[in-house]
Amino acid sequence: MILPNQLTVLRIILTPVFFVLFLSDDPLLVQISIGVFIIAAITDWYDGWLARKFNYITEWGKFLDPLADKILTSTAFFAFVILNILPLWMVLLIILRDIIVTSLRIFADHRKIPFSTSYSAKLKTFFQMFFLYYLLVVYSANKVEWIYKLSPDLLKKLLNADLIYFTMLTITLFTLVTGITYLTTNRMLIKKLFHLENKSN
Repeated sequence: MILPNQLTVLRIILTPVFFVLFLSDDPLLVQISIGVFIIAAITDWYDGWLARKFNYITEWGKFLDPLADKILTSTAFFAFVILNILPLWMVLLIILRDIIVTSLRIFADHRKIPFSTSYSAKLKTFFQMFFLYYLLVVYSANKVEWIYKLSPDLLKKLLNADLIYFTMLTITLFTLVTGITYLTTNRMLIKKLFHLENKSN
């Protein structure tokens, strides 16, 4: 297995490690979980860079890499659902959208039909990841006693339920819009994709 694919597998392995540590009651383990998440996220950037620079692009990698990304981000979102910080229905909508779009792209890659990624989809990913990092940092800081004592009012404002709810609602709606836009923009390619599938059957 080439190095980019090994890094992708590592990202999948690190995901449950992050999940268990993050949901623990030990502030130190929560802090460690943030480091695990960051390492996992760095492997995403690094394996992509290696694959492009040295042409380490394989069918297995094209399937596994986006899947590993969704597993990591979905797990982080679900962790905040368990902590009653994020609403379950919003997280489920985001994950459902990503499952549909990612499945189509993987299937299209397999059929050698290129699907382009729109600027809005890239923006959606940026907003999701920025918000996740925001929640991870603020939540973990809230667990550290000396940081909490330093500025309890600020941390309460940063973890304000209304702020988080409406920010997540905005991200959820934007994610759904990008998904609908993706499907409508590529509708002819999608028809072609499934037309080829029917022919092969």
